Amino acid sequence: MLHFVSIYSGYVNFSEIQFGTLAKTMNIPPKVTTRAFERLAEINAETGKNSKLRVAVKGGGCSGFQYEIIFDAENEDDLVLNRDEQAVLIDSVSLPFLSNATIDYAEELIGSRFVVLNPNAKSTCGCSLSFSL
Repeated sequence: MLHFVSIYSGYVNFSEIQFGTLAKTMNIPPKVTTRAFERLAEINAETGKNSKLRVAVKGGGCSGFQYEIIFDAENEDDLVLNRDEQAVLIDSVSLPFLSNATIDYAEELIGSRFVVLNPNAKSTCGCSLSFSL
C-alpha cells in the first residue's frame, strides 16, 4: 500500500495520511520544508526529470546510524510526502528513526545539501550525516 501525505504551506495535512500498520511504529511523520521542495523542483527542472528524493536511515557512520539522501524510484512500502508535484520518499524501516524530523535544504559557505534535523538523535557527527539514538 502506498502512503500519501499532502503538504500545504509547509504543514502536513494529517487527514490525508494512510498508514495502516505503520501508525503503530511511529509518532509523527517527518516534515519537509518549503525550501527543500523548492530545491527539488529546481533540480527536476534543470535535469528535465521528475526525480523523487529518498531519505533513508542505514546502519553505519561514525555515530552508529547514517542518513542516505539519494534520488530513487518509489517502492510499495514508502511514505510519500508530496507538494507541488514533487515527492520525498521515506521507507518503512527508516520511518521510526525519522519521527518528527525535518528534512530541509541548507546553503552554507562549504556547500549546499539536503539535511535532516532529527530530534530523536542523541548525538550527531560533525558532518551531520551520522547520528546515534
